Amino acid sequence: MNVEFDAAQLRFDADGLIPAVVQDAVSQEVLTVAYMNEESLKKTLETGETWFWSRSRQELWHKGATSGNTQQVVEIRSDCDQDALLVRVHPQGPACHTGDSSCFGQVAVAGSDRYAILNTLERVIAEREAHRPENSYTTYLFEEGVDKILKKVGEEAGEVIIAAKNRSHEELSWEAADLIFHLLVLLREQQLPLDRVLYELEQRHGNKGAE
Repeated sequence: MNVEFDAAQLRFDADGLIPAVVQDAVSQEVLTVAYMNEESLKKTLETGETWFWSRSRQELWHKGATSGNTQQVVEIRSDCDQDALLVRVHPQGPACHTGDSSCFGQVAVAGSDRYAILNTLERVIAEREAHRPENSYTTYLFEEGVDKILKKVGEEAGEVIIAAKNRSHEELSWEAADLIFHLLVLLREQQLPLDRVLYELEQRHGNKGAE
């Protein structure tokens, strides 16, 4: 767990609470907003799983204690004013009591930004991994494990090569889409955010003058 704050500098409110924004460390999706007090923050740091303070029940609660949908903490950092926390996690199931992966539901994606489909697809894959719905191909891949996912990535890469050799735009776009999908599934299985890959591309682009 990476801790990017000084506990002594945190500014809890008059009730001894501080808001915690919980975010999926891979898909970057905001899962929920809850509150922590000093004790729940201490338990979170000690156990590596999220603990919060319930304002309605006036008690500590361990996320997933009854449902099994725990959240493994990857990183905690404070904001510039030291009065809010960002908690990045690997969720072990839905974050919301409704069964949704996020308490904020699904966010509409503007159709004019086609690149946004990558973020949408990454989020959907994360939901499939968390929920494991029956009769879902994505669920099947996660259940089979990394070897099956790697095999599919290899197969789809081969299909892309064949499509390119055939000089068929329709075939190539279809096979390229399959490859991208399976690559995103692999990234999720490896707990590697797409954002990290995009960052690598940005770094390479920035250094192109040195080539």
